[in-house]
Amino acid sequence: MSEEATLREDICRFAQSLYARGLTHGSTGNISARLSDGSVLITPTGSSFGFLDPARLSKLDASLAFVSGPKPTKELPLHSALYRTRHERAGAVVHLHSTYSVALSMLPDTDPDDVLPPLTPYAIMQLGRVKLLPYFRPGDDAMGRAVEALEGTRSAILLANHGPVVAGRDLASAVYATEELEASARLTLLTRDMKPCPLSCDAVAELRARHPD
Repeated sequence: MSEEATLREDICRFAQSLYARGLTHGSTGNISARLSDGSVLITPTGSSFGFLDPARLSKLDASLAFVSGPKPTKELPLHSALYRTRHERAGAVVHLHSTYSVALSMLPDTDPDDVLPPLTPYAIMQLGRVKLLPYFRPGDDAMGRAVEALEGTRSAILLANHGPVVAGRDLASAVYATEELEASARLTLLTRDMKPCPLSCDAVAELRARHPD
């Protein structure tokens, strides 16, 4: 099987897993991933993660211009911004409307520069500091410009009232990091009024030194 055929299958397999576990619903969410020649496969607009067809993914060239397949997701500006600013560190991008992440994005005391308190090492290792951006209309080019303004400094971003967008070096790491963000958001909300004991400042500093954004 060719590299492209394998990646098409992998995108659909990961998407179906996310859908089956309730991390996305209806026709929400989108995934993209890069091939070795720099071209990108991305889920089409209006598609459901539960019913993707490997033969019917949208394809972009290395400059992120449309090549073939159905019309790509309207959230293409989000994906483009991360590919352009994170370069070789972005081999795939996942965007979901996952419930706990969206809930965390709407709370007034969520830190916009680092939305997750340091409760476990795994969020720090996989996500770094997660930036909260303000609300934009879905598909608005301004959303992509806001991501570009971060200049590639964040691999994980939370869009207010909307959901997470996460870049990884490859498809699996992007999916797993997105899952970690949702699990960490859930843990944050579950323990919010319980005064949990976070990791120490020294432990956080050590993790961030070993796992830079």
